[in-house]
Amino acid sequence: MANEDLGRTLRRLRRLASLTQEELAERSGVSVDVIRQLEQGRKHSARLPTLHALANGLGVELTTLLGDPPAVSASGENDGPRFVAVRRAIMPVLWGPEPEPPGPDFSLERLREQIADGWTQYHAAEFDTVMKALPDLISDARTATASTTEEDRRAGFAALGKALQLAGHVAVRMGKTDLALTSLERAIQAAGQSSEPLLVPMIVNSTAWTYQRQGRLEDALSIAVRAAAGIADAETADGLKVWGALTMSAATSAARSGDYERAASMMETAEKEAARVVKLPDGGDHRMVSVFSPSSVRIERVRLAVQYGRPHDALALAKGMRLSKDTPPSWRTWLLLDVARAHTDTGDAAGAVKTLESLRRVAPTWMQHHTLAVAIVRDLWALPNHPPGLRPLAEFLGIVE
Repeated sequence: MANEDLGRTLRRLRRLASLTQEELAERSGVSVDVIRQLEQGRKHSARLPTLHALANGLGVELTTLLGDPPAVSASGENDGPRFVAVRRAIMPVLWGPEPEPPGPDFSLERLREQIADGWTQYHAAEFDTVMKALPDLISDARTATASTTEEDRRAGFAALGKALQLAGHVAVRMGKTDLALTSLERAIQAAGQSSEPLLVPMIVNSTAWTYQRQGRLEDALSIAVRAAAGIADAETADGLKVWGALTMSAATSAARSGDYERAASMMETAEKEAARVVKLPDGGDHRMVSVFSPSSVRIERVRLAVQYGRPHDALALAKGMRLSKDTPPSWRTWLLLDVARAHTDTGDAAGAVKTLESLRRVAPTWMQHHTLAVAIVRDLWALPNHPPGLRPLAEFLGIVE
């Protein structure tokens, strides 16, 4: 991979982890000389295995080291007026007016539908569209918390919790994890005043994800385990989905902390439990509940296996997978990227190209902007023998003219 920001990102992540260059070298198995050259800008590229080892040594996802794909359109002012409006919605001005009761034209049901639509757009990676809608969603939800009846007030706090949770997710995608935690903490406060018992653990799961993005793996693991234990006896499909999402989050934190065996055990348990979802009473809006099905768990198991140096396990898990209808498009694209990476790690260049061709058909724009996809194709292009189909991919990603 060639990346002008790679050295700066590596240095920042190493310092956040309180590691010296020598300590990172020991943890990752990458020579201190390579680390020093990258950080000093004397070396602007590294092969995927090296980047993977450095990410593991830092306790972060590989995409954190490479840089996430853009969360907004290319004009993308992630601190521009639109995002400032989101900040103000999450953190209203000091000594601002208290919310007034909603007027006669206000519809709580319409607000619920708009928030659900926001989550649908978020899962479709339409972050710019979500950002545009968020200020009004949060403002309307705050208005609903001033409703005249207890039932409507509690429903308003539920809507506010969900809107702030959505804002937290968008903030993470914009690289603003501290703002995300502020939004999620306020979402939990609102959820605690609602009449939806699953809402707090759902938002805790979002918080654990944000901790992971900050490298706070022990914190992420502990809150996910604690929240999952609180709903371990879920008797509804929605309850089981939230438990499953928390368990998968805990497994991810365990794997990144170096305990892959514990993570694999958690994932196996989650996949067995996921089969019970269709047997339990249904309820709620599926767009508002955590994604949890045999397909989603298997996708996460593939991701963990490939991220932690077990590409053969990843390919075995992915073989013959049939994705359920509720699997979000973003999860499907990630699966293809992980499978391509696993093929690359096993030396199967032809298999990697075939998978990347599928990814290009499914999500061409996403692939074009994704640093990991570019890194995989760069590694394949560096091989002495190019499999059929590699050149069009390299040209599509701008690696060769």
